[in-house]
Amino acid sequence: MTAPTTTPERPAGGERRRVTVRGVVQGVGFRPFVFGLANELRLAGFVTNTGEGVVTEVEGAHEAVAAFCLRIAADAPPLAVVESVSHESVAAAGETGFRIEVSRSEGPRRTLVSPDTATCAACLAELADPRNRRYRHPFITCTHCGPRFTIVTGLPYDRANTTMARFPMCARCEREYTDPADRRFHAQPVACHDCGPTLRLLLADEGGDGRPPLDAPGAPDSDPIAAARRLLADGRILAVKGLGGYHLACDATNAASVALLRRRKNRGDKPFALMVAQLADVEPLVRIDDAERRLLTGNRRPIVLLRRRGDVASETLDGTVPAAEVAPGSPDLGVMLPYTPLHHLLLGLPGDRPGPRLLVMTSGNLGGEPIVTDDAEALTRLAPLVDAWLTHDRPIQVPCDDSVVRVVDGEELLVRRSRGYAPLPVTLAFPVRPALAVGGDLKNAFCLGQQRHAWLSAHVGDMDDLATLTAFKCAERQLESITGVTPTLLAADAHPGYRASGWARRNAGERPVRSVQHHHAHVAAVMAENGLDGTGPVLGVAFDGTGYGDDAAVWGGEFLLADYDGYRRLAHLAYVPLPGGDAAVRRPYRMALAHLFAAGLPWDDRLPCVAACPDDERPVLERQLQRGLACVPTSSTGRLFDAVSSLAGVCHQARYEAQAAIEWEAAAYAWQRDGGASGRGYRFALASPAGDATRGADAPLRLDPGPVLAAVAADVLAGAPTGLIASRFHSGLADAVRQVCATVRERTGVGTVALSGGVFANALLASACACGLRNDGFTVLRHRLVPPNDGGLALGQLAVAARVQTTERPQV
Repeated sequence: MTAPTTTPERPAGGERRRVTVRGVVQGVGFRPFVFGLANELRLAGFVTNTGEGVVTEVEGAHEAVAAFCLRIAADAPPLAVVESVSHESVAAAGETGFRIEVSRSEGPRRTLVSPDTATCAACLAELADPRNRRYRHPFITCTHCGPRFTIVTGLPYDRANTTMARFPMCARCEREYTDPADRRFHAQPVACHDCGPTLRLLLADEGGDGRPPLDAPGAPDSDPIAAARRLLADGRILAVKGLGGYHLACDATNAASVALLRRRKNRGDKPFALMVAQLADVEPLVRIDDAERRLLTGNRRPIVLLRRRGDVASETLDGTVPAAEVAPGSPDLGVMLPYTPLHHLLLGLPGDRPGPRLLVMTSGNLGGEPIVTDDAEALTRLAPLVDAWLTHDRPIQVPCDDSVVRVVDGEELLVRRSRGYAPLPVTLAFPVRPALAVGGDLKNAFCLGQQRHAWLSAHVGDMDDLATLTAFKCAERQLESITGVTPTLLAADAHPGYRASGWARRNAGERPVRSVQHHHAHVAAVMAENGLDGTGPVLGVAFDGTGYGDDAAVWGGEFLLADYDGYRRLAHLAYVPLPGGDAAVRRPYRMALAHLFAAGLPWDDRLPCVAACPDDERPVLERQLQRGLACVPTSSTGRLFDAVSSLAGVCHQARYEAQAAIEWEAAAYAWQRDGGASGRGYRFALASPAGDATRGADAPLRLDPGPVLAAVAADVLAGAPTGLIASRFHSGLADAVRQVCATVRERTGVGTVALSGGVFANALLASACACGLRNDGFTVLRHRLVPPNDGGLALGQLAVAARVQTTERPQV
């Protein structure tokens, strides 16, 4: 750390106050801002970073001190998030001048680390200016942009506590760092060509004899980025080191390259994301509204799921058409703009030799594994996938995938919460004891909580791999270190076989582990992020693929009367057999046949799902369903989507999670986009379950999809358009949600509905349900801060298990 920075002496005197600012106030230029504000108001004193936030003492005229206390929050830097400002009178010290002091590491750690942010306009202008000394510098940054969370090794946030500690500043960077008038005043990642990280391009050993990668030849491409751009243009696949891990990149318009990457990565049909230099390159292909444009061009730069247009005139595309292999069967294209200087350089500055304008930019890993961050590991784990590595020597401390969002009814809906969002906490309406909630096994993210803060981790991944479990452990330890939370309680999913829950039990020590039912956690998550304090229940609609039920069945189509203390199952989709468990998930035709069997409908050979079932499998499956062998009952909405998708001939084999449901939504969207009329939606039957007469009004209602299956089958056999059938199904399910909620409101008097679960990532369904329920007079709560899928599950687990109750009241 450099010597303290001071201003010229000036007379002091009058009042002195100590001001503590908490929130995201480190790594965002807050101390330089305070320095400038104090000088503007002619105040003496100091400012410093602590584990608690930013602490400053100011001394001077009463009016100036009062103005300082007001403006410190109102005029804060753009990346700052001020949660609280407290101040107290202290004895005047008779100081002259104002200074930035060395950070203090003692005391509690309660400050909030900033997420990584996209390169700002000022740095981009310098990047492209041949007269600037940082012209084409791949690591250009300032106090308003660049890496933050992914380089932090400890608090307070100073260069010594980041992975930039290994790069001593040169004299010119040092002058900028210590100059209060400079944009890089106390910018911790500051560097330049002379003192910063070094970029390298490594080529794979094409001889296959196991030798390590080789540096690319220095001539004629002395610039590694220019050489990398040429490789991409030649159809090669590159590993590119980003902020939170490696990406795999290729030319998105080259069908052969995209297909090869898909095979190498074992990606199945799961869509790839695109990185584009400018929105004009994709505007002819997708619909972009104002909210989506703000997300794409803002400082977070997530992947935004944009709806595809219909037929596009070829003359408007200018050769920038992504290959069909980029996102087969998806109604969306996932698009992001470059967010690091390296990305901007790779896509090319004005005057550069042209390269691909659309890049596939996907996580650097094999399917199901965590993103690769370590350089040595990248050279081994990614070797079967890539032809070259564009890498550098600034270490990545925290893995952080790209975030994925979509806009529904003008509001942001997170599908994956990671870079740009983590580790910002969710502010709770109630206190929680120090606790760790470990989340679920799919799309895992965990959550640390204390008092009124809940820190959700970056996306970890699916917990079916040893590498993911290791990544979970490292990320949990790192988040504890920067939040200062030492958990005294652990919360986990009630499923006895979840790996995340097993990790909690193995690592709990003497600490209690509280199990939380899966769908209760989903509903609690949407309650918590919407600021509910738990003094009243909600009607929770939890639609997903899999969740362990109280009766050991697979739940997933649930209507719960819930608060944080408990829940009561008011209604659910009728049970159908899940033949073979995961086998039915991978092969939606099995789910379609199971639904037809449960509804008493024939397996007509003319139905696509019947034709998709191999001849030798069909009689075995029929006997399995008749005898109930390996057929756990399920109320899953996700499996219902699988069933109707296959029944209508859309998807029979799922090569990635929720493929059948995504393609079913795509069919409905395309029909509605192109002006197709849907008419009345299919009708579900609503009744009390047989055999529950003794429970009377307490018996959960059963939402029977049998009539829907019959109507879909009839329309398929009649030759109705697939898009029409899909549209009628979505409308019918939304109407069923309205019907159930209206019925249970009569029983309970509760008028607030909370929508959660991965099925509500379906924009058509989510929008139709919310609009219909609001028209019926309900208050509707939806996710905005955490994903509706299992990526937000840990927040609900924390709210249920760790809430400190301030009032005594009966559970629901």
